[in-house]
Amino acid sequence: MYRISLSSAHRPFSLTPVAIPWTKTAVTLTFKREAIPTQVDDTGKQCFLVFIPPEIPADGSLSLQVREDIPETEGVTTVDDQQGTVNFFVGEELFTSYHYGPEVVRPYLNPVMGPGKISLVRKPVPPGNPENLDHPHHRGIWVAHGDVNGTDNWSEASGHGWTVHQKFLKIVSGPVFGRLQALNYWVTADKKKILEEERTITVYALPADHRIIDHTIILRASEGEVVFKDTKESGLLSVRMNPCLEVRNGGRFENAHGGVNEKECWGQRAMWCDYYGRVEQESVGLAVFDHPGNFRYPTWWHIRNYGLMTANFLGLADFTGDKRNSGTYLLPAYQELKLSYRLLIHRGTTREANIRDRYLNYLFPPEVSVT
Repeated sequence: MYRISLSSAHRPFSLTPVAIPWTKTAVTLTFKREAIPTQVDDTGKQCFLVFIPPEIPADGSLSLQVREDIPETEGVTTVDDQQGTVNFFVGEELFTSYHYGPEVVRPYLNPVMGPGKISLVRKPVPPGNPENLDHPHHRGIWVAHGDVNGTDNWSEASGHGWTVHQKFLKIVSGPVFGRLQALNYWVTADKKKILEEERTITVYALPADHRIIDHTIILRASEGEVVFKDTKESGLLSVRMNPCLEVRNGGRFENAHGGVNEKECWGQRAMWCDYYGRVEQESVGLAVFDHPGNFRYPTWWHIRNYGLMTANFLGLADFTGDKRNSGTYLLPAYQELKLSYRLLIHRGTTREANIRDRYLNYLFPPEVSVT
């Protein structure tokens, strides 16, 4: 019998997954006789044991007993319907869906369910846009850039580029997380390949008022040099919020420096931004966390009062108003750019959800020892 001990300094650690180096053997952890599910994550290069520990108080610790029996546990079920949608269920409830079918211009997540079974993102604009909604290319949570080797892979205007699904490299269900790993090609309007994209989306078995999505993309210059030109029309992680959360409808957003709404957050650098408000009497929000390993961390934000929130480290000339300050980035032939973000779906305001500490939990997991 052995134990895993965890300690957290400075702040409480809660509702956040932990991954520690491990063998390929699955186990169960217990704390005060309560079973804590675990899941082995085999990356091909290393194995990790992933679990969500009970809350650890500031400057506190806890000890988890390791058992070898594996009770059945409801977690995250990831299901490809073979018709262009992968659904993530947490327990028995649909949390989010990944859309990738041949009619999809760029794969996206929609809905993204929060407290009160409410989606925090705007519904996809239907063909023909009968409601005449703004920015029909804003389809939930997606990845795009407005000028890649001269192709517009942001809008859906005439001559736009596409992100075309090729295959799933991995689809995983489990007691702690579900995951999909997809291979996509960015192509021109006439379907000439520009680059390869590997997208990994991981959903954790957490309560509806505190759900986490880890979102990683790897862009590979498989066809030769790729130039990402400076433009504000970009978000290598992009979100379009539910209309009820727009500032004109009573919503609000804040960044890591205390900036509020478009005037104080648009075109500014910050480690995170959080968009929140009320939908059907529920107070809900969605925060995007930038990872320290990302290019040009902390990112700039193309974030608008009308509900758009994108992490955009490429639009520097637009953001600064100085055309000499170009954010253009050249990805050398056959090299890759990896970007990781965490999305936190939460109840309440930025302060009530304690977004600052949740971000620090993302950066600084507890110290771990196995005895």
